[in-house]
Amino acid sequence: MAFSLQPSAFILHLNLIEKALNKALPSQHVLPKTIHRAMRYSLLAGGKRLRPLLCLAAAEACSNRENILKEVMPVACALECLHTYSLIHDDLPAMDDDDLRRGKPTSHKVFGEGIAILAGDALLTRSFELLSQITPPKRYPLIKFLQEMSVAAGSQQLIAGQVADLEAEGKKVTLADVRFIHERKTAAMIVLSLRLGGMMANATPKQLKALTKFGKALGLAFQIIDDILDVTQSSAQLGKSAGKDLAAKKATYPAIIGLEASRRKAAKLTAASDQALRDFGPRGKMLGLFAQELLKRPS
Repeated sequence: MAFSLQPSAFILHLNLIEKALNKALPSQHVLPKTIHRAMRYSLLAGGKRLRPLLCLAAAEACSNRENILKEVMPVACALECLHTYSLIHDDLPAMDDDDLRRGKPTSHKVFGEGIAILAGDALLTRSFELLSQITPPKRYPLIKFLQEMSVAAGSQQLIAGQVADLEAEGKKVTLADVRFIHERKTAAMIVLSLRLGGMMANATPKQLKALTKFGKALGLAFQIIDDILDVTQSSAQLGKSAGKDLAAKKATYPAIIGLEASRRKAAKLTAASDQALRDFGPRGKMLGLFAQELLKRPS
């Protein structure tokens, strides 16, 4: 995803994230070498880095401390490890059976299914290890961070969305069914990223509530746009296999209400996310820019 609004700010954050991610995992030379090569292959393959970027932006919206990015970076890395684990498993033959991710062959195509499963498992556990090493602020103890991530990644949120997505394939579903999937498979992790970033900045309950509202609207809009791009863009543009949702008869907004209605829904949700940032004033500008960028992104 190329940023067009104030690109220098986004690039600065992206560079910091990439450097931190490179240090977040064991070297590929650490035994057993295969698993660490596989973990690094998927984590460092690029991507939007949306979740760590949102985490950092949320922290900046809640604090003006100069060292806030350094303090929050371990959380941002934990989120990207968690997200990458979900992508590796989502691409497996037993799930979405995809050969392309972030413009490169998927983990199981390079390392085989067994190592890909274990690489996902290792990234999941590493995410909690990274989170356990933070120095939490006064308002939010470490256990609160661990609970938030456990719930968001668990059987009632991220995994719930994956299960509902699998079970909906080829079936006639309602808009409520699609929303259930999107809110859990995508929005839950986006909300988590914002909340953890805000919590690291010792956000007030009011600020945390606003970040949650923003994240729910943004997360749903993001997935709707993702569904639209799947049927309007090429694999080369997306960095993953295009048209798979349609071929697999996935439960998506375009499949239920069509492309134009989906675009209107995404725009409406983006406006709602922007409204949720009112109380942050200028400090919420970065988050608002994210919402606009995601609405018009080409991949």
